[in-house]
Amino acid sequence: METFKIIQELELTSSRLSKEQIILDEMKNNNEIFFKGMELAYNKLITFGVKKIPNSEENGEGLPWDNFFKLSQDLSSRKLTGHAARDKILEIMNKSSKDEWNFFYKRILQKDMRCGLSEKTINNVAKKNNFDQFLIPVFACQLAQDSDSHKKKLTGKKFLEVKLDGVRVISVLYPDGRVDFFSRNGKELVNFRNLQNELSKCIKTNPINSAIVLDGEVVSKNFQELMKQIHRKSTVQNDDATLYLFDILTFENFKSGIEKKKYFERIKHLENWFDRNMRTLDKIKLIEKSLVDLDTDDGKNIFKQFNTKAIIDGYEGIMIKDPDSYYECKRSTTWLKLKPVIEISLEVTNFEEGTGRNKGKLGALIAEGEEDGKFFKLNIGSGFSDKQREDFWQGRRNLIGKIIEVRADSISKSQEGENWSLRFPRFKCFRGFNENEKI
Repeated sequence: METFKIIQELELTSSRLSKEQIILDEMKNNNEIFFKGMELAYNKLITFGVKKIPNSEENGEGLPWDNFFKLSQDLSSRKLTGHAARDKILEIMNKSSKDEWNFFYKRILQKDMRCGLSEKTINNVAKKNNFDQFLIPVFACQLAQDSDSHKKKLTGKKFLEVKLDGVRVISVLYPDGRVDFFSRNGKELVNFRNLQNELSKCIKTNPINSAIVLDGEVVSKNFQELMKQIHRKSTVQNDDATLYLFDILTFENFKSGIEKKKYFERIKHLENWFDRNMRTLDKIKLIEKSLVDLDTDDGKNIFKQFNTKAIIDGYEGIMIKDPDSYYECKRSTTWLKLKPVIEISLEVTNFEEGTGRNKGKLGALIAEGEEDGKFFKLNIGSGFSDKQREDFWQGRRNLIGKIIEVRADSISKSQEGENWSLRFPRFKCFRGFNENEKI
């Protein structure tokens, strides 16, 4: 079957089992061209540097796969960019038949096949039926476990870092000066060109022999603004952003899923690389680390002080990392996260009715107040039991003026930028029975 007809067939069914059967049939047919196309589309580490791909309105004579594959390689290596890339894409499009371009080639370059398929589905079918040659690399980086669930791991020597309230960014630096940014899930990030350009200058000044990966966190004025920027469909640039780096490894080891150089060695390598290339830059920095021994009283005291200071300074929490650990592209107990629980008291000023299953019940309390010199105003819509939602809604007029205790993960600026807000606020309890009563 022609490749574009397979995409059309996948589009016509919403059944997962039917999609899997279509994929399996093509694996049995050894349809290499189809699966090479799927890898180009779903391998998130392959990028083409183009955003707007035209739709074909006319039928060309048809395009051999090898011609398209060469175009994809020239785009991914950035041998073709700008007007040259645009002109070559138009040339290839005009040679293609209308359907093979619109349903297959174009969608590959857009990295969106629009047929209800993912690399996970393809890989599941391949693994289940021993077609390993069709497996697609899955993007993954190292993630931390929650320290509350692994308290036995809080022993021995550990590096402590503050947990920034930002967005994880995996930077891939290539010898030719190209720099790609990805989120932790492999989404290409295109709104931080100023940071990418700084990294690119470093490579051109001090060339590298092979691609490297820098792991870090991008922060901006506040978390809400950063989230808006990440989800923009346009390429409006965020010049306010700062990139904080905390790890380094080779691109080949990142792709294979493990870097066996120990964390303390990687830190030293990162510090040396940073000193050579980036010490004078304002927008790219290193996250500071503190080495403690949690088997000693001094280490335990430093740990408590570090955690307390992180809360006071408004960080999202702290990271606890094993100096002898490898970089593993999965969630691992060698990295632990400890998030503080913030509790503040606010006055209820209004309420909202719920929707859906909470229709006719309390949806959220609106509360405000001052804590440690910061004025907070926010909606609290979680933390209530079903019975509380019913009872509070029946007596909603009596809620105004009461003091409630609110729990949250961290403090942040509100979207308006005037007041302060809380990340993931939830109701804990009332602090009294009467208006303005705090007990």
